[in-house]
Amino acid sequence: MPRPIALLCAALALTAGSLLLNAPASGLLVGAAAADETAEIDVSTIQDMALGAEDAPVTIIEYASYTCPHCATFHAGPYKQLKADYIDTGKVRFIFREVYFDKYGLWASMIARCGGPEKFFGISDLIFDGQAEWTQAGSPTEIVDGLRKIGRLAGIETEALEACLQDAEMAQTLVAWYQQNVEADGITATPSFIVNGEKVDNQGYDSFSALIEKKLAE
Repeated sequence: MPRPIALLCAALALTAGSLLLNAPASGLLVGAAAADETAEIDVSTIQDMALGAEDAPVTIIEYASYTCPHCATFHAGPYKQLKADYIDTGKVRFIFREVYFDKYGLWASMIARCGGPEKFFGISDLIFDGQAEWTQAGSPTEIVDGLRKIGRLAGIETEALEACLQDAEMAQTLVAWYQQNVEADGITATPSFIVNGEKVDNQGYDSFSALIEKKLAE
């Protein structure tokens, strides 16, 4: 279940100073740890990542964590069918919003966003496809190295990757953005979906298709 910003930031930063002391990414959560739950954080700089026609009659918002196995399963199956049948055909506008249940999910998000909107979904696919490998790599240093490899595979230069991973202000802002979103939409598990304003739990392609068809007919 999503946690208050201060508690989440403290949990994310708990091992950063010790286990990642010698890793370039160690600084990315130091700033986040200083976040106060009541602080006013401007999240307007965080862009929703979206696919599909802006004027599509149906909008689907997915809330997902990069470390969530159910999310990886969704993206390996139902999502691909939904993209082909509804997103690519202009019927659905698909918005992806990250959820941070752990520091690794936050790091993965910073890697995915490092390439900008043009590369975001491609990098996300790589992160989900390789989830079983990088999440089980071992120590936090080894896990972040696995994420770096994904970023380099996507064509991001090492210097740019390190800058993204060490951006403490971005980390703090992403956590605040995540918390505002999940509180506004009542998200308590991943993956969860908002379909034209209606909250929907994870389900198979047939159920999703039936719901989309219903929304298209309204």
